Amino acid sequence: MPKSIFNLGLTSGEILVYTYLMYCEDRQTHQCYPSYSTIGEAVDMSNNTVKKHVKGLERKGLITTEYTAVKTKDGRTHNGSLLYTLRPLQPIEEAYFQKKIREAEARLKLKIALEKQQKYGS
Repeated sequence: MPKSIFNLGLTSGEILVYTYLMYCEDRQTHQCYPSYSTIGEAVDMSNNTVKKHVKGLERKGLITTEYTAVKTKDGRTHNGSLLYTLRPLQPIEEAYFQKKIREAEARLKLKIALEKQQKYGS
């Protein structure tokens, strides 16, 4: 588990789900396809909670998901598990830290403006 994962603003649930996906992933393709139930059993979460954390990981850019289909013996098609692709962390880390720098700069500008307003009145 890369240490930087703890510096990306993830919730504890997102970290658990991401850790399990890393455990399952094919190291060459960076993909895996466990079901919500399989993930939930491994990390002691309900399917809905797993789904919520998967959506959070997608929003934060750590994973992408694709729907899969399964053909039964009689030729019918059913929904399969999601195919998860774990994205490289370095660009995500860089974007996260750039965002944090912009937020800090905005807070500093606001603080300076408020101090000037207090000093000189408005």
